[in-house]
Amino acid sequence: MLNLPLKPEQIAGPLLLLLAIVLVPLLIPEAYDSLAYQREDIARLQFWRLVTAHMLHTNLNHLLLNGAGIVLLWAVFGDYYRTANYLTMTLGCALLISAGLYWLVPQLSGYVGLSGVLHGLFVWGALCDIRTRRRSGWLLLFGVIVKVGYESLIGADPQISLLIEARVATEAHLFGVLSGGLLGLFFTLQKRLTPAT
Repeated sequence: MLNLPLKPEQIAGPLLLLLAIVLVPLLIPEAYDSLAYQREDIARLQFWRLVTAHMLHTNLNHLLLNGAGIVLLWAVFGDYYRTANYLTMTLGCALLISAGLYWLVPQLSGYVGLSGVLHGLFVWGALCDIRTRRRSGWLLLFGVIVKVGYESLIGADPQISLLIEARVATEAHLFGVLSGGLLGLFFTLQKRLTPAT
């Protein structure tokens, strides 16, 4: 029998994220024009795009893949989820990924999608496993590092590009892993240094 994380504080964050990726493009007219990561518009101080780009997708397949990723990560790591920490990690990863793309990948003029953030949440979950002495955490962390390393050297699976009708931004996956690692370690250290009340 599955032992899913069904407490309200474990469900709320992923549910809010799912609602956001479905409703943002539906409720905001011309969402792609006003919310997608566009380098020129960010240079014109439209900083909201650093976050909102992650709520948009190239097509229904892209949306469904990322929606499935949210659900899968919740099923695997949801025991660690609390609404505030989940949303903080999601927002932090989105900002760090977009900043990395802006400063380190100048040739990337546009971007949408949540997969980079999902990579960050995956790393955070693996670090939580390691912190709670679950050996699977090391295996999961090693696996995602190998996957992203392979993508960085060889490229993403061309079938995924066909499915989402766009180039897979492997740079976002790399920055997602790095941001999830940095934020996960930061919050772990913060928790250890904060006196218990």
